[in-house]
Amino acid sequence: MDVNITFLGGSGTVTGSKYLVRHNGKCLLVDCGLFQGYKQLRLRNWQPLPVTPGQIDAVLLTHAHLDHSGYLPLLARDGYTHAIHTTPATRDLCAILLPDSGHLQEEDAAFLNRHQLSSHSPALPLYTRLDALHCMRQFKVHSMKAAFEPLPGWRATFSPAGHILGAASVLLEVGGRRILFSGDLGRPDDLLMNPPDAPPVADTVLIESTYGDRQHPADNLLEELGPALQRLAGRGGVAVVPVFAVGRAQMVLHAIGLLKAQGAVPKSLKVFLDSPMAVSTTGLYQHHLGEHRLNAREVNAMEHGATMVQTPEQSKGLARLHGPMVILAASGMATGGRVLHHLALHSGDHRNMIILTGHQAPGTRGARLADGEKTLRIHGQDVGVSAEVVKLSSASAHADGNQLIAWLRSMGHAPDRVYVVHGEMGAADHLRQRIEHELRWHASVPEHGGTLAA
Repeated sequence: MDVNITFLGGSGTVTGSKYLVRHNGKCLLVDCGLFQGYKQLRLRNWQPLPVTPGQIDAVLLTHAHLDHSGYLPLLARDGYTHAIHTTPATRDLCAILLPDSGHLQEEDAAFLNRHQLSSHSPALPLYTRLDALHCMRQFKVHSMKAAFEPLPGWRATFSPAGHILGAASVLLEVGGRRILFSGDLGRPDDLLMNPPDAPPVADTVLIESTYGDRQHPADNLLEELGPALQRLAGRGGVAVVPVFAVGRAQMVLHAIGLLKAQGAVPKSLKVFLDSPMAVSTTGLYQHHLGEHRLNAREVNAMEHGATMVQTPEQSKGLARLHGPMVILAASGMATGGRVLHHLALHSGDHRNMIILTGHQAPGTRGARLADGEKTLRIHGQDVGVSAEVVKLSSASAHADGNQLIAWLRSMGHAPDRVYVVHGEMGAADHLRQRIEHELRWHASVPEHGGTLAA
């Protein structure tokens, strides 16, 4: 029987990555992500999969970001009982991210019920913190570059993808086919992470395309962030920095530390990391030395370069402090979390600053800020935006179009087909055209829900 792939997410969008591989009556799911951003995408999280969770025989996870892992608690709660195969650092990160995601789902439902804002009565969480804790029992870790069998006769190998701790590309060998899932690829010049490994030869490649239609600027993060923080310090303002708790928060902390050491930013500039999840993640860099560019001393400096804010009371206490200061808080696209309280408090003052640190998915508050909108809807209220909005174009943890093409070119042997995934439609189609014109490989952008040969 032939091998095929059904694209259950990450098709025509950067979110909800799920790729179902079928062969000889068996089903294996690569990634199991949440849809985020536009409401019509988020509604997909509530729709049943075309196979019941009990019919899936194995799950492979490329990395811990919620658009790749965040559906796992629901999958396990609804009947998936087998192993979730991943790398050690991804397991460690999921143990932080997934329970937090469940907690936020519960908080959102409680808020809707309290204010009678739901069209359902009562509003229910997609899953709970307890669901997330239960699914962690199913995680099974494998070292990078060590082949294993997720199912009898199916062979899988993780290889470093850069991007964040534990992130991997996956080579799946089944039914005589070699299928390569890029996962999210990091940049070869990333400030924190090691570059991705060159890809192995494969028959079919699924390549991410988050930045498939653009190139990162020549400026590096320090050259962009330094002048912004100098302006902030000069006018005594507060910078609110929406950050992803995994990867982006640590990169910005490291960058601020370097800027202070260089004298480009006042050493007295106060920095707060207001995210228990980001605080816990920062500690993991010490446990996974070798996966990133920092040595133990540099990780220690990053950990001590900011005041770590854990409790809600400590977070609320920041409102009583005066600038200049920098507050890093999740979430990275301002879709939820503590950053919303800081945005509500500080967006209205022209001395303040909002620093956007990476891709802002359409439909998110971060995207609206990036587009220059002057009001934000936060907790049911309209908040005016007078603060300076700074968009860091060099902070992305994703490879750009040129780097994606270079990664593919380094395979050395043309695959039969390339599926361009995990990108907005424009970015995905732009990368498809480049693959066809520059590499002379057959490439296509799969449709959501479509099934194609592997």
